[in-house]
Amino acid sequence: MENIDFILELLYLSVNIAIPLILGALCGTIAERSGVILLGVEGLMLFGAFFGVLGVHITGIPWLGVLLALVVGAIAGLIYAIFALKFRAQQSVVGVGINLLGSGLTAVLLKIVWNKEGMSSTVKPVPNITIPLLNKIPIIGRLFDNQSPFIYITIIIVLLTWFVMYKTKYGLRVRAIGENPYAAQTSGISVNKYRYVALIISGAIAGLAGAYLSISQNNLFVTDMVAGRGFMGLAANIFGGWNPLGSVAASFIFSIAQAVRFKFIDYQIPTHLISMLPYVTTLIVLTIVGIKSKSSSAPAGLGKLVD
Repeated sequence: MENIDFILELLYLSVNIAIPLILGALCGTIAERSGVILLGVEGLMLFGAFFGVLGVHITGIPWLGVLLALVVGAIAGLIYAIFALKFRAQQSVVGVGINLLGSGLTAVLLKIVWNKEGMSSTVKPVPNITIPLLNKIPIIGRLFDNQSPFIYITIIIVLLTWFVMYKTKYGLRVRAIGENPYAAQTSGISVNKYRYVALIISGAIAGLAGAYLSISQNNLFVTDMVAGRGFMGLAANIFGGWNPLGSVAASFIFSIAQAVRFKFIDYQIPTHLISMLPYVTTLIVLTIVGIKSKSSSAPAGLGKLVD
C-alpha cells in the first residue's frame, strides 16, 4: 500500500511540475512548425512570471495578473518576430538575446518596483479549484481536488493546438510553411504573416507558463525562477517530434525526473546530485535526439527566411 501511495504521490507531483514544461514545449512546436527557431522560451517565460506578479501587485486580482502575463508574453513574441523576420537577424542569436533581456530586465524592474533584490513581495496567488464528482473518482480523483486551474487550461491548450495544427486549413498552411516556405509563398500564402501570428501565440503561451510559476505554484517572483524550464520545454518539443501530443509525453520525462528529485530529497543522497537529475535527463534526451537526428522530423524549412 505504501508503494502505491508513493507512486501516486509521484504521479500527482509530476503533473504539476509538467505544466510549465508542456507550455514551453508548445511554444517551440507552434513557432518551429512555422519555420522559426525559438530559443527564447526561457526569457519569454521570465517576462510572464514577472509581469504576472506585477499585475496582481497592482490590481490585487490574480487573474488580471495572468492576463497581463499573456499580453506581455505576446508583445515579447512580437518583438522576437520583428527582429527575426523584419530585420532578418540570426534567429538563434535573437533567442539568446531575449533570454538575456528577460533575465536582466526583470531583475532591474524587481529593484525598481519592490526595492528588493532576489525576490518580490508576496502577492495573492491564483486559487486552486475542485471539480465536484470528478474528485470522487478512485485513484485519479485527486487530480480534480484542490488543483491549480492551470492544469485544465494546459489540457485545453494542448488539445486546441493539436486540432488547429492537424485538422484545420490554418494548421496545414503553418506546417507547409515550416517544410518549404518558398513553395508556400509561391502558392500565394503570406509566409511572414503566419510566422508573426505563430510567434505572438508562442509568446502568450510562454507568458502563461511563467505566470503559473509565479502566481499559482508560488506567490512571488524570484530572480531567474524559470531555472531552465524553457530549455527543457524546447528539448521536450524536439524529443516529441514537433507534435503537441508528443511534446506532452516528452515533458513528463523531465517532470518525473524533477518529481523524483523532490521525493528523494530526504534520503541520504548528496543534495547537489539530486538537483542535477532533471538537467542530466535533459542532456541524455538531447543526446538520444542527436544520435537519431537523421530520422528527425524537424521542419525542413526551419530557420529559412523569405522576402
